[in-house]
Amino acid sequence: MAKPSAPFEFKQCTSIIKATGMKARDLKELRTLISIIDDASIFHHTYQYFLKGHIMEYTNDFAHWAGEGLEERALSEHLSNIDIFAYKDISELRAKLLAQIDTYSEKFPEPREAMEGDEFYFNETVTLVFPVGIRVKNLAELLMAIKHVDAGSIYYHFYEARVRLGEGVDDFSAWIKDVFQKTDLVKKISGIDLFMHNVEGIREHLLEFLEDEVQRDMEVVHR
Repeated sequence: MAKPSAPFEFKQCTSIIKATGMKARDLKELRTLISIIDDASIFHHTYQYFLKGHIMEYTNDFAHWAGEGLEERALSEHLSNIDIFAYKDISELRAKLLAQIDTYSEKFPEPREAMEGDEFYFNETVTLVFPVGIRVKNLAELLMAIKHVDAGSIYYHFYEARVRLGEGVDDFSAWIKDVFQKTDLVKKISGIDLFMHNVEGIREHLLEFLEDEVQRDMEVVHR
């Protein structure tokens, strides 16, 4: 049975980008700057990659630049294979990024230099989180809300939640499990490969699973 006193409140995040003034022309400079740049910049170029609507051949800005700016395809693949949500904090993720670059540099000590204008520019963000005025009490209402909320809200509840909650779980799964105990639905949502889809792709999968669940619930009621 659901807990009627536990609604889901939608929130949204938006980011204001700040330039750091630092840029890298080649892999050596990238490695040096990753080692000293603020955590906020690492966070922006990794976790917030999914908020930017990039093609999902890559999973972070560093991999994207290695592949497109330097044409170091093998390195871009290694960087893309890093599961950023597997690390407890930015320091661990930073160490993993550096280790991957070091390993690659040992094999290819003369990396390419980016063309002028294609350098890697380090940015960071000020992220603002605010409620959007939508509170839902059941899965049908959740379905309708997900259809219409801004992409920043999907990102906040599906991606950012994994960092905020520190348990590798998204807000939707946590709420459905706690309120409705629908373990099969939770498994489907939790099983969405967040590295294979952008935010809109995540939205489509959420809608698919929720529509199926709401339809089944309606069929049970009308039997």
